[in-house]
Amino acid sequence: MSSAAPTLSLPGDPPGGRRAAWVWGIGVAVYFVAIIFRTSLGVAGLDAADRFDVNASALSTFSILQLLVYAGMQIPVGLMVDRLGTKKVLALGAVLFTLGQLGFALSPSYGTALASRALLGCGDAMTFISVLRLGARWFPARRGPLIGQVAALFGMAGNLVSTLVIARSLHGFGWTATFVGSSLAGVMVLVLLLLFLKDHPEGFEPPPAEHAGATYVRKQIAASWREPGTRLGMWVHFTTQFPAMVFLLLWGMPFLVEDQGLSRGTAGELLTLVVLSNMAVGLVYGQVIARHHAARIPLALGTVAMTALLWASAILHPGDHAPMWLLITLCVVLGSCGPASMIGFDFARPANPPERQGTASGIVNMGGFVASMTTLFAVGVLLDASGDNYRIAFASVFVLEALGVVQILRLRRKAAHREREHHVISRVEAVHVPV
Repeated sequence: MSSAAPTLSLPGDPPGGRRAAWVWGIGVAVYFVAIIFRTSLGVAGLDAADRFDVNASALSTFSILQLLVYAGMQIPVGLMVDRLGTKKVLALGAVLFTLGQLGFALSPSYGTALASRALLGCGDAMTFISVLRLGARWFPARRGPLIGQVAALFGMAGNLVSTLVIARSLHGFGWTATFVGSSLAGVMVLVLLLLFLKDHPEGFEPPPAEHAGATYVRKQIAASWREPGTRLGMWVHFTTQFPAMVFLLLWGMPFLVEDQGLSRGTAGELLTLVVLSNMAVGLVYGQVIARHHAARIPLALGTVAMTALLWASAILHPGDHAPMWLLITLCVVLGSCGPASMIGFDFARPANPPERQGTASGIVNMGGFVASMTTLFAVGVLLDASGDNYRIAFASVFVLEALGVVQILRLRRKAAHREREHHVISRVEAVHVPV
């Protein structure tokens, strides 16, 4: 017997279609470039350490600051999207992350490079929530889970560009040419969105929202946070996303090269495998969740369990190096972390009305990046304190996974009950809409 939740088309549901795909695709292209810029440090970590003459803790500060800005911006960005619309926020984001990438290319010192990564993180923070809102405005609600996973899939394709193109360009053309050249992609997507992107289809304008300064902000945040689905979504995102983010964003390459004795080329191939796995798993998860909402919690917890098992097997393997088959399996499993984190948005989406979607998405998206930032810092500090012992440093992952699992188990029943209430109310309202 199918466990699929009944599909409900509400009045005013956008129709989707070719034009929707085109407009949404422009937003996804902006997110794609933001991911290239975000993850470019992951393949340039060793080069950055040499260029700025810094140790592991200082190197991790690049990513920590970038994620600190990103995480801190999530709720403000959600409020901006709800108030200003997608186009204005995406355009501002594209300007900021392009300037950040260009500044990183030309930075003469560690301090200016840090400031550039902070600027990049600020612009990056404005992309994904905007793309989620764009999808909700242009496509029917029933396609929300798949649209979200496909957006994340294209984002991971940006990560693929980092591992395949940026890494090779660094060795072929050098630091400045690589990062200056990549910043031109930001200019291209900015022009596209200014010319062609629209917030919503004709005839599907959102109702005007009340904006009363600080009162509006407090009401939006408080109403979103009161929903158990928002909080559950945040903890799902917190628990599932960060192991792969930490591995891809900074510490995967040093771990594979310095601790596991692999060449940079082989390590790059393994990072590419994480990205390819993410893209494949994302399509599967999106289809499964769209048809079977009851699979959301099992998929999230199953991903956490498999990640913890393979992470422990790799770092605790006896001997100097883990076997290649184990590292390959770890990278394949890490590829499921991103798609699993998208499940968090599928708890927040039905829990909040359209006028709060940006704010709720910001709260959810903050979860994984807070966890990633915390772990990036912990790994850097533990590496310096332990004499580059990755076994000790990487064990910090288990602490945050345990915390997240406890919160997911605590909130899952309350969120499910509240979601059923929302579903019943929506069906009643749909039945009573005048024809």
